[in-house]
Amino acid sequence: MRQSGHIVAETIAVLSESVRPGITTQELDQIAFRTITKQGATPSFKGYRGFPASICASVNEEVVHGIPGKQVLKEGDIISLDVGAFYKGYHGDSAITVAVGKIHVRTQELLNACQAGLAAAIAAAKAGSRVGDISAAVQTTVEALGFSVVREYTGHGVGRDLHEDPMVPNVGVAHQGVLLRSGMTLALEPMINMGGWQVYVKPNNWTVVTRDGRPSAHFEHTVAITDGEADILTKL
Repeated sequence: MRQSGHIVAETIAVLSESVRPGITTQELDQIAFRTITKQGATPSFKGYRGFPASICASVNEEVVHGIPGKQVLKEGDIISLDVGAFYKGYHGDSAITVAVGKIHVRTQELLNACQAGLAAAIAAAKAGSRVGDISAAVQTTVEALGFSVVREYTGHGVGRDLHEDPMVPNVGVAHQGVLLRSGMTLALEPMINMGGWQVYVKPNNWTVVTRDGRPSAHFEHTVAITDGEADILTKL
């Protein structure tokens, strides 16, 4: 998993450097495919439950599961890039939200809050704690900064399968839920909105968007639970 995580991290780094006004989400998908496959891995998402692309590329009010296509990025947009790679029997899964050129101050605050939520999740993820401790850490951190947390979509276990138990909600109550044990591997992924937390799925049956049309951010890391600090497997 450390190897698959490293491939994901390298891919996200390449994608982040490639984001610019004028590039299409389909071009970013092609870059990701080349970066993943040249390292002997396969994109985890391509073909998963019929998903047609190598990455999820979600722009502005799109929360998750955006399908890459002809959309051209423009100055002031934000784009969530969700990447998975399957290597030697294991998946890595990570996401980042990137600014396209100069963005509004409040939008940058949204990105910062989501990163803070992920940091809080990682800090709470250790052996002896419970899933609810992660959930509460994300919710408390993000809501204190004035943003809302998506309810319907969660983090999850990851390993031989892309999605495994336990599910890891981003809202919840501390000291409740599944007990965390050393050796568990989890994909922690806050999804937060500038406006309300309500979302819906577009007619393509994949792309999740905010109900009020305001921007959303998404950050994710795959981590291994230890007796001390969580080991981040998708960090360069």
